[in-house]
Amino acid sequence: MEELYEKYKTQGFLVLAFPSNQFSNQEPLTNEEIKKIYPERFNVRYPIFNKIKVNGEYEHPLYTYLKKEKGGLLVKNIKWNFTKFLVDKEGKVVDRYAPQTTPKDIEDDIKKLL
Repeated sequence: MEELYEKYKTQGFLVLAFPSNQFSNQEPLTNEEIKKIYPERFNVRYPIFNKIKVNGEYEHPLYTYLKKEKGGLLVKNIKWNFTKFLVDKEGKVVDRYAPQTTPKDIEDDIKKLL
C-alpha cells in the first residue's frame, strides 16, 4: 500500500490503516509501538490509527458502516487482517477486497477514482 500511496497521494489518494488484534493475536503491539515500529520497519508513511475492533459487539462505527455498504462474499464480518476498502471522495464505499488481494491488483480501481 505504501507504494501506491506514494505514487498517487498528490492526486488525492489516501491510505488509512486501522490495526486490529481480533485475528489470532496478529497485532499484539501497543498503539504506541505500532506507530513507532511500522514507519521504521515497514517504511509506512500513511496514517496509522489506534487499534480497533472490526467485528462484534464493540466494533468501531467506521467498520459498521464499511461492512454495511460492502458486505463480504458469504458474510459481512471481516474475516482476516488486511481486508481493504476503497472509498471515494464523497465517502461512498466503492469496493471491498479480500486480505489476499494485493495492492497492485486494485491500482486500476484507484486510478479510476482519481
